[in-house]
Amino acid sequence: MFNREEKIPEAEEILAKMPLPADLKKIKAERDALASAVIRGETDKLLVIIGPCSAHESKPVLDYVERLGKLNEKVKDRLVLVPRIYTNKPRTKGVGYKGMFTQPDPKSKEDILKGILTIRRLNIDAIGVSGLSAADEMLYPENYAYVEDLLTYIAIGARSSENQMHRLVSSGIDLPVGIKNPMSGSIPVLINSIYAAQSGGQVFKYQGWQVRTTGNKLAHAVLRGAVDGYGNDIPNFHYETVMKVVESYSKTGLENPAIIIDTNHSNSGKQFKQQIRIVEEVLNNRLYDRDFKKYVKGFMIESFIEEGNQHEDTVYGKSITDPCLGWADTERLVLDIADKV
Repeated sequence: MFNREEKIPEAEEILAKMPLPADLKKIKAERDALASAVIRGETDKLLVIIGPCSAHESKPVLDYVERLGKLNEKVKDRLVLVPRIYTNKPRTKGVGYKGMFTQPDPKSKEDILKGILTIRRLNIDAIGVSGLSAADEMLYPENYAYVEDLLTYIAIGARSSENQMHRLVSSGIDLPVGIKNPMSGSIPVLINSIYAAQSGGQVFKYQGWQVRTTGNKLAHAVLRGAVDGYGNDIPNFHYETVMKVVESYSKTGLENPAIIIDTNHSNSGKQFKQQIRIVEEVLNNRLYDRDFKKYVKGFMIESFIEEGNQHEDTVYGKSITDPCLGWADTERLVLDIADKV
């Protein structure tokens, strides 16, 4: 049984109510072009999607993104930095804090309309203070329309990569969409998901319309590790595993083959400090093998102002979901990546 609580306006109405200003639209278009160029292989720059596991409060996120914007000035000739502003949080057991979209204040009740307006304001302000447009996870495909004019990178999570609607909506997006391997780690499933997202002519109901997509040639792989039947984490960032994905790519004819390494989750066993070591290993492998370097085009890294995590929102700039690197380690790591591209 569904108890109706509040009618949510259509996306067009929300976007008209809180539009992205013209000067920031120009910045976003420039950032879109930079990120897309990495996935197309038109530049040797690396794409680094970096930031908190989830955005639960606007002020520290804006503080973090502003710092990232200043750091970007030091590395922009070698890296394309995209801040994570993740506003929908998947839950393994289906319960708990589900992100700013649903619950804009983690200490208060759910309020989706307020959540939509809050994340639009957060993303607009983030572009303004940093000159960087963000990445978010498309956990609920129908919600994407409320932020489609604000984002530069869209992630499809491990639990969603086999979902038909995620694949269909991805095929209608004109931006880089990183599709994570499923929790099982299956590479054939991952490749099939990318194939579906790259395929045009998909017809389905979306936002009250019958739509037909043109296919998204920027859809690509994100390796986040796997989980076996006993709940053990299985990393897939090592050379041998990555090269198996490269081999699968080479057999398919998919356009713009690219791999992004997610340094946390099952690759690190959520041991957040291991992200530094994982990045170093991947960078060394890029030096070792030309094909590895050709395909591996960036990282996803979880970091915030304060390292670790907390169960309640008491420490400013500290994650209330998965543990993250702190700012000091983040700055050193980004500079190190830039030195080794």
